[in-house]
Amino acid sequence: MSQGTGNQLFERYFSSSAMSAVFCDAGRVQGMLDFEAALARAEARVGVIPQNAVVHIEAACDADQYDYAALAEAIATAGNSAIPLVKALGKRVAACNAEAERYVHLGATSQDAMDSGLIVQLRHAIFLLETDLAQLAAALAAQATLHADTVLPGRTWLQHATPVTLGMKLAGMLGAITRHRQRLAELKPRLLVLQFGGAAGTLAALGEPAWAVSEALAAELGLGLPEQPWHTQRDRLVEFASLLGLIAGTLGKLGRDLSLLMQTDVGEVFEPSAPGKGGSSTMPHKRNPVGAAVLIGAASRAPGLVSTMFAAMPQEHERSLGLWHAEWETLPELCRLVAGALQQALIAVPGLEVDRARMRRNLDLTKGLVLAEAVSIALAQRIGRDTAHHLVEVCCRQALSQGRHLREVLGENAEVSAELNSAELDRLLDPAHYLGQAQRWVALAVAEHQNF
Repeated sequence: MSQGTGNQLFERYFSSSAMSAVFCDAGRVQGMLDFEAALARAEARVGVIPQNAVVHIEAACDADQYDYAALAEAIATAGNSAIPLVKALGKRVAACNAEAERYVHLGATSQDAMDSGLIVQLRHAIFLLETDLAQLAAALAAQATLHADTVLPGRTWLQHATPVTLGMKLAGMLGAITRHRQRLAELKPRLLVLQFGGAAGTLAALGEPAWAVSEALAAELGLGLPEQPWHTQRDRLVEFASLLGLIAGTLGKLGRDLSLLMQTDVGEVFEPSAPGKGGSSTMPHKRNPVGAAVLIGAASRAPGLVSTMFAAMPQEHERSLGLWHAEWETLPELCRLVAGALQQALIAVPGLEVDRARMRRNLDLTKGLVLAEAVSIALAQRIGRDTAHHLVEVCCRQALSQGRHLREVLGENAEVSAELNSAELDRLLDPAHYLGQAQRWVALAVAEHQNF
């Protein structure tokens, strides 16, 4: 049996195959090679290098032609990935055309290749994130609409509060996802920009044509052209990392609530079942929230990664020592984590299994106490707030001490009965009649999603 390499055991659980492909070794190398090929085309367009050199450089800008193990060994002493890659690129070009080799990487620096290559990767990553977020929003909108009037206990401080609807809970999640989609659209023009500054950010090596080359290079890569190079101004990347942290946190909230609703003692909403999903190595009856675990796990890991990106911002002068290096694995890991969480959410949300009967039984666990507020407010309109609150509080204590339903105790209380008749009490103690604006919240969240 062959031995696996790398960290493959958890890759499918905590990431997605598409996002992993973006940030695999081939993805990283191809991003830098895309920069080098585009640089050659741009410089030829401006007349800095001969046109016939481009075809030879482009032919060598294929990641499949390179030995990643050899590059890894060279990186250990070179200090970054672009230095050995550019050397290898030059050798490949020289093997075909010695004249063309002199124009490889002309005027650029290692960080130009690495940062611009990263931005090319991030463009692919953002497309994947946008696609998954849109699908998740659509699934949440459908489920929120379906369950707009599915009543269950609201819970504050992990205790039963007044009733809510499952649709309202999902609409809250939908609203957050819609805002994340808006944020992602807003930051793309700031993030997806070229990095091209040469040795110290002045592009002095290219002389007068430098700006024209920059414009042509940005056009070749389909990236925006920033007002200046950003070698040690990392706010763009940190802003994106922060958004990834926000998305991870929102998905963690989904996972947390779903896992709590799946508890044996609650049993109201479940991840979709599938053969072999959520089982135990020893307990055949178990149905563990394995998707929710990924959402919570990603939300737990993301803040530390985002913190690293923030910690790496105060970079020295025109090129950083160590702080830039701290970003290399951090931002891709954030992308992979969020992608994995989104994949699990896209399995869980469309296939939610809802036990309405269990919700009703759970609503009845407190024997009407969760609707004490409704009775108190109704009474307050007739006998005053303080008097009503005290009266209902006394009835609640009596119901608890005697193990009786609040409706029964209220019906026997002369002061209450003098103000509220039997039909009014029945209505006040019906959870379906105390949902406030829950359905409106669903409609508004769905409308905002549809208008995005």
